[in-house]
Amino acid sequence: MFIETEQTPNPMTLMFRPGQKVTGADGVDIPTPEAAEASPLAAALFALGDVDRVFLGHDFVSVTRNPAGADWPAMKPQILGVLVDHFTSGAPLFTGIVQEAATDDDPADADIVMQIRELIETRVRPQVAEDGGDIVYRGFRQGTVFLEMQGACSGCPSSTMTLKMGIESLLKYYVPEVLDVRAV
Repeated sequence: MFIETEQTPNPMTLMFRPGQKVTGADGVDIPTPEAAEASPLAAALFALGDVDRVFLGHDFVSVTRNPAGADWPAMKPQILGVLVDHFTSGAPLFTGIVQEAATDDDPADADIVMQIRELIETRVRPQVAEDGGDIVYRGFRQGTVFLEMQGACSGCPSSTMTLKMGIESLLKYYVPEVLDVRAV
């Protein structure tokens, strides 16, 4: 099995492409070893040590390392070994349910929320996924859109610029009710 490795804009995160579907759907962010209990693959990656976050995308796995831990040349072979073992064994990706944060939108804003979600799904998420991450809608209140950066985007030095210069500009252009965009 050949697994491609790609750098991301976040120097602490590498993207691994196993050449097959991973989730086959939306990405799943696993930010802690405790959250990894629902995924044998994520649990095995956290068990390596020095892994801070795992993101399972449609056709990739992003691994974020601890900045104070081992460097990529030391970690990469171990991560590749875990990935090869998992995908060649046919083990399930999930054995439990990964909890997602709920949104708390005002029903009066339903049309605005629908527009925001559509723009995020069609214009933002595909671009962010190319860099090994994801962005998830978490709410709209009083003109402010709340988004969660996941995978390589979480903690990325350029994520603030992407959020403000890119996503906020796009949303303000198409949805005049949007006044601000914030990361949660």
